[in-house]
Amino acid sequence: MSEAVSRRSAIRLLAAAGAALGAAGCAPTVPTGAGRAATPAAAAPPPAAGGAGADAAHRVESLLGRLTPAEKTALLHGARDPAPLGQSGYVPGVPRLGIPPLRFADGPAGVRVAKPATALPAPVLLASAFDPSLARAYGRVLGREGRALGVDVLLAPTANLIRTPYAGRNAEAFAEDPRLTADLVAEVVRGIQDEGLVAAVGHFALYHQEQGRDTIDAVVSEQTLHETELRGFEAAVAAGAGAVTAAYHKVNGVYAAEDRALLDGLLRGAWGFDGWVLCDRDAARSTVAAIGAGLDMELPGGTRFGRPLGEAVRGGSVSQTTVDLAVHRILAAMDRFGLLADRPAPRPARDAPAGARTAREIAVAGAVLLRNERATLPLAGAAARSIAVIGPTGLAPFVSGGGSAHVVPDAAAAPLAAIRRRAGSAAAVRSAVGEDLYGRPLPPTLLTPPADLDDRAVDAGRDWSHEGVFTLPADDEWTLLVHYTGERPGVRLDGEELFPVRPGAAEQFAGGLLGTAPDGLAVRRRTLPLKAGRHRLAVTARGGPRGQRLRLRHTTRATRAADLAEAVAAAKAVRSVVLFAYEDATEGADRTSLALPGGQNALIEAVAAANPRTTVVLNTSSATTMPWLARTGAVLQTYYPGQEGAAATADVLFGDADPGGRLTQTFPADERATPFAGNPLRYPGVGGRQEYSEGVHVGHRWYDAQRVAPLFPFGHGLSYTSWAYEKLLVRPEHGGLRVEFTVRNTGRRKGTEVAQVYLGPSPELKLDQPVRALAGYRRLALAAGAAQRISVHLDPRALSSWDPEQHAWVLGTGSREVWAGRSSRELPLRAKAVVRSG
Repeated sequence: MSEAVSRRSAIRLLAAAGAALGAAGCAPTVPTGAGRAATPAAAAPPPAAGGAGADAAHRVESLLGRLTPAEKTALLHGARDPAPLGQSGYVPGVPRLGIPPLRFADGPAGVRVAKPATALPAPVLLASAFDPSLARAYGRVLGREGRALGVDVLLAPTANLIRTPYAGRNAEAFAEDPRLTADLVAEVVRGIQDEGLVAAVGHFALYHQEQGRDTIDAVVSEQTLHETELRGFEAAVAAGAGAVTAAYHKVNGVYAAEDRALLDGLLRGAWGFDGWVLCDRDAARSTVAAIGAGLDMELPGGTRFGRPLGEAVRGGSVSQTTVDLAVHRILAAMDRFGLLADRPAPRPARDAPAGARTAREIAVAGAVLLRNERATLPLAGAAARSIAVIGPTGLAPFVSGGGSAHVVPDAAAAPLAAIRRRAGSAAAVRSAVGEDLYGRPLPPTLLTPPADLDDRAVDAGRDWSHEGVFTLPADDEWTLLVHYTGERPGVRLDGEELFPVRPGAAEQFAGGLLGTAPDGLAVRRRTLPLKAGRHRLAVTARGGPRGQRLRLRHTTRATRAADLAEAVAAAKAVRSVVLFAYEDATEGADRTSLALPGGQNALIEAVAAANPRTTVVLNTSSATTMPWLARTGAVLQTYYPGQEGAAATADVLFGDADPGGRLTQTFPADERATPFAGNPLRYPGVGGRQEYSEGVHVGHRWYDAQRVAPLFPFGHGLSYTSWAYEKLLVRPEHGGLRVEFTVRNTGRRKGTEVAQVYLGPSPELKLDQPVRALAGYRRLALAAGAAQRISVHLDPRALSSWDPEQHAWVLGTGSREVWAGRSSRELPLRAKAVVRSG
């Protein structure tokens, strides 16, 4: 493994880094949409309502001088909101000085408060469109809705890479690739802040898993850190991000929220960040070290920056100057966004129809067609008039993942309804659940004494309990589910509590699909083998201050077999099957397998055997193994598609839109063939230590370096038409390279293509370099038979590597290979060009 960056060298490298950024450009070149030339990304201007120059500085200094020590400390930590919105944080203002409070909300895929909001597609689906202009539009929906719903700071976007497919929050990230992540993060930041909302970019840095997320020590080399994870954060700063959220864990032995090298040295020193740094979910581990390192604010409470900070100032371990600096950063950012104005800009009204239109456009643009055999898609002719929709997420909408990304929309249709509407009244569309996610009622006579446990009301202030026995005639596997509205009921089977409170975020976040029943009741489930014979079941519930409803349900081998038989019968009776499969990832827990959960693999195998014209629609967060792939007709990846996912999926299934999405993460052929297989030090870590020993070979770069064949490569995605690439020309331009080639639609219908450019290593740099790195891309739409000449500029940053000895970006000179094509593994065009310094 490469040497981890030392604390001393991490600080020393920063001055050189700043100079390098000025020379090479902080933000990568960003293609701005189909058919338009790529232009370098510029830092976003401050919102028009904010102050500027000497007037702003004087205003902030005047406020700072009039604040009392207690008022200053109160601005640095969260508190209880007297008028809560259901948001994630609140910092009280100082009314006597006209400083308003700040309200913070989670928002990677929509504004998460107690009111309905536009549930956008997951960021990973947005990223699959490879379109920064759509990312800008996505950000603008977040920004307008955040302002309309009373929020001041949105905890979004996520700039962390998708490093491991097991990570529970991969749907909130964009890509495994640093370049693509940087482009999209920057545009989402600009979009949010175009509307006057502060974007707080998270989580700085190396937050890639839920296992040990509060304590793991991420050990990484200087080169790896700069060339991979930091690219998205650097681009966010260049885009003018108002705030940055520190990660929970350690980076090279120091907690991220008290890492001076990262916060003061790199973020503020080298990159010139002028916003404030906050931490979420109690990530502050200290008072003196954290504020001294550059952490400005603690959320959601004041464990470290409340009373302990005041005591530290009075005791002399923290200077008043340090506190003043943190307060100044917060006030300066608030002033920039117009929050300190005598007459702040009025909050806009929600524009729910506009949000819905953007959500649908993105869900269509990002849908990735992974497989399409025997002309299974698009559905047309007789195949479109006889359809079975199978799977629980076909019969009910799967809008978003769990945790911070879970959003409750105004409305969301089920795919079954959208498919019926699109197929028309002349079509026969039947359905089958395939797998029961929420259980069947326990027979009232199961227990002795009997009890109806399917809809039990418990009045406010009352307690209720029931205990009984039942007898199983044979061994079985049961899933027991409790649905409830208040405090979680206790359910004990043979003396064991089935649903104990889990530690940390795993208890708070239970998933976006499995954690909530269709009628809104919270759900917990437990699967366990039961022996034949007598069992004792006890249920207790408290009504609490408002009363509650509860129900206890179950599935068994017999009910699962019946669901499977029903699905197979439906598949045999129709021309086409659309089978929706799910994987409910969430904050607080990593995936334990890349396989689909439950009995879905068996369901797909059985249905595809009954009807080879089976399309599998995947509502999953990340890469999935597919042992059933060869038996299917088509596979469409739509991730977590948001509130308009049903209509968008129907658009693609019936060919109203070409599937224009491309994978932003590699799908492995086998769980034994990933960068982490057999290497627990990489993931999930050993003894609290995690090593980034893959170096710069993150994602698709690792598969290329190790010559491992994936199931589907980075950048992969099929179209309903066919494409040809011709006439590659590469020549020097503006210190970089100009790459030109022709893309031709050789099919019979209009289609959408994502042309990708990859760059090989420099022979003159004695540094670890990828076999191929994504260097540019263009999304374009072409009519049948049409062709377009594409031009992609590779700027000096794209041609550079981070030298840990010089602590700077260095240009990779010499003969460089350039490829162009449809994915990281489908690159028909190849050329060489010489890169020269000066």
